[in-house]
Amino acid sequence: MVSKSYSNLLEMSSGDGVDFRQPFKSLPRVVTSPGIITDPEWDSRGDDDSVGSASFAERKIIVANFLPLNCMKDEAGQWSFSKDDDALLMQLKDGFTDDTDVIYVGSLKVQIDPSEQDHVAQKLLREYRCIPTFLPSELQQQFYHGFCKQQLWPLFHYMLPICLDKGELFDRSLFQAYVRANKIFADKVMEAINTDDDCVWVHDYHLMLLPTFLRKRLHRIKLGFFLHSPFPSSEIYRTLPVRDEILKSLLNADLIGFQTFDYARHFLSCCSRLLGLHYESKRGYIGIEYFGRTVSLKILSVGVHVGRLESILNSPATVSKVQEIEQRYKGKMLMLGVDDMDIFKGISLKLLGLELLLDRNPDLRGRVVLVQIVNPARSSGKDVEEAITEASSVAERINVKYGSADYKPVVLIDYSIPFSEKIAFYAASDCCIVNAVRDGMNLVPYEYTVCRQGNVEMDKLRGVEKNSHHTSTLIVSEFVGCSPSLSGAFRVNPWSVDDVADALHHATDLTESEKRLRHEKHYRYVSTHHVAYWARSFIQDLERACKDHYSRRCWAIGFGLNFRVIALSPGFRKLSLEHFVSSYNKATRRAIFLDYDGTLVPQSSINKAPSAEVISILNSLCDDSKNDVFIVSGRGQNSLDEWFNPCEKLGIAAEHGYFVRWNKAAEWESNYSIPDREWKHIAEPVMQVYTETTDGSFIEAKESALVWHYLDADHDFGSCQAKELVDHLERVLSNGPVGVKCGHFIVEVKPQGVSKGLAVDKLIHTLINNGKAPDFLMCIGNDRSDEDMFESINSKASSSVFTTAPEVLACSVGQKPSKAKYYVDDTAEVIRLLKNVSGVSSQPEVVSQARVTFRDVLDYVE
Repeated sequence: MVSKSYSNLLEMSSGDGVDFRQPFKSLPRVVTSPGIITDPEWDSRGDDDSVGSASFAERKIIVANFLPLNCMKDEAGQWSFSKDDDALLMQLKDGFTDDTDVIYVGSLKVQIDPSEQDHVAQKLLREYRCIPTFLPSELQQQFYHGFCKQQLWPLFHYMLPICLDKGELFDRSLFQAYVRANKIFADKVMEAINTDDDCVWVHDYHLMLLPTFLRKRLHRIKLGFFLHSPFPSSEIYRTLPVRDEILKSLLNADLIGFQTFDYARHFLSCCSRLLGLHYESKRGYIGIEYFGRTVSLKILSVGVHVGRLESILNSPATVSKVQEIEQRYKGKMLMLGVDDMDIFKGISLKLLGLELLLDRNPDLRGRVVLVQIVNPARSSGKDVEEAITEASSVAERINVKYGSADYKPVVLIDYSIPFSEKIAFYAASDCCIVNAVRDGMNLVPYEYTVCRQGNVEMDKLRGVEKNSHHTSTLIVSEFVGCSPSLSGAFRVNPWSVDDVADALHHATDLTESEKRLRHEKHYRYVSTHHVAYWARSFIQDLERACKDHYSRRCWAIGFGLNFRVIALSPGFRKLSLEHFVSSYNKATRRAIFLDYDGTLVPQSSINKAPSAEVISILNSLCDDSKNDVFIVSGRGQNSLDEWFNPCEKLGIAAEHGYFVRWNKAAEWESNYSIPDREWKHIAEPVMQVYTETTDGSFIEAKESALVWHYLDADHDFGSCQAKELVDHLERVLSNGPVGVKCGHFIVEVKPQGVSKGLAVDKLIHTLINNGKAPDFLMCIGNDRSDEDMFESINSKASSSVFTTAPEVLACSVGQKPSKAKYYVDDTAEVIRLLKNVSGVSSQPEVVSQARVTFRDVLDYVE
């Protein structure tokens, strides 16, 4: 009997048990946190029995809520399964190479008795390469019908529970069920993963927490996520109580796909407004910088399987059904609607549009028929029942008002029909209307377009010439995902009954040449942007997004749903206290350069003045005759002079080094010629205009520069205004001796050639000329302007101005991509480091060298 505790279902697929005589597969790379451990050379033998000698096919693991299988019990009470060839997940395999091993992970649409689950799992894996999750019945109810359908799905379709009887309020227990279900899915995916080259592709909003659970176990997993539903605007999404947890989990994927740019734009806005993240577009690819990782975005709508539709069209049963439909509605314009029964498909609004059309145009009565096919509802509830009742009531009213004994304007098919019959209706209909008030994609217009192309057999039966052109007419809501790609369709606002009625009237009045041109345009797009193209394009972009996985060090931080992986360059590591103290004590001459905001005081601090502790530490460092200590800041000289008045020996470089003072007793000096101040009279009025139009912004006037701050402005509007301001200032100051720079929530205009890097370079040069050449260079900073300092001391240390290369400790505050070699976590750690060395700087060097930490061992190994 097979144990339920087997670790990998894939090893069960070839039979009823595990053959332990077979050689084990090569061990995949094991990624620990922190650091990289690559494949060990377990066995270098070249014979066939050596470990890892076997080659394995490329594997794609497709994860979705439901497996693409049909399930039923036979007469003997045994479960039987078959592939659902019409399922998108099954069709996307055509986008992969023939030797790709595709494995599906998901739930079955039926409940399997626990006693049968082992047998069914082995059967599904062996015959269909499917791994079922077998969620318990109660958990499935809370997860799918509870959190997914009652809370996520309405919210993502812009429906808020404003009143208790109009929607479900957030239920923490349902979210916990969502977490548990995603965790079970993650466990099953781990059973399928075999090597680091396996790709995992997660589908839709049911599994938005899955990226976190998978990334937590495999830091360098190739992980893509595609959202098939809409993504709401930030004003809607931010009402979700677990908004941050879901966003952070999605960002644990390498590639996130959306149907349209609107959905991607809403996601980017949420990341910006809620998490403070920035994104940029490079060479056509959009990426979000997230703790050293670049999370890529993919914008490409799903396509249809053209070959599958054509094969159904070619069947004799379908051809016969098309003839039957055309004969039944001969002499009438046949309009078609195919929708799921839910509150967002706009079925009643569509019928109201038809009612208005018939009311305004009596000549169309008896000539126009709308066949509305209603697919069974995927969920139940009061809203669905109301939608069914309303649609039936409107249809009946129209038929009573405008119908007759032999004519019904509305034919409502509210029962399940075979897919082949839907295909027949597509092929026979003159016009198709999709009037959803909100829909992620909706493939009905694509399917309709392919079916209207027809085939040779159908053309022959219709008496149409072989090379004649085909026609089709589409009416599409502006709020469905397929709308942007169908430029030849009539786009309507579904909430406007007049708009819908007008579009229906235009459809009845089109010439044959117009119908042909619109059809050709749509068919050209649909036939090339099919499901295989979509799948292939997504996987290619996923591979591109993961190409530098093993060129970076990975660190895991955060607990629970706040987990994330920080990816840094291999040489970037944390500055340990032991290493810092040791290097500090060995030095005979030290130069220490410290940024101020975000380094010595927190960026978020309201009171920007240094604390008494900071003043005490700086004085202690300055009292050591071996030290030259400088504050290098973008702040003005007056503020810095006032704050550091108690520090007699502290050097200050103000306004990015435009002004320098070596100690309190010295005069402020500048190595720059007195600039022409005329540029300020040009720049300040421009900045004032943007200040007046951007609430929360203000201008800071410095001696050498003007700075426009927008930290307290609306995030998106402030960023937009900053870009406009930079362009405006660059135009009006193009011939001036100044440069315009965009920084961290600032736009700054300052003289050309002024930077912290140049300031540090000049300070080091002066120290060398005065016979105080340092053998220890330290620089700590936290933002973009400090990167100039890091670059400067790194290049200076390796130049010929030093007889012996000094030790350099360039240190960034925060774990992020940087030119520095080291980092510390925050300002508190900066203070802790400086406090420790300031305590020993005036004492004999008695720090123990015997203490060895695990961090030291890791640093040595790497």
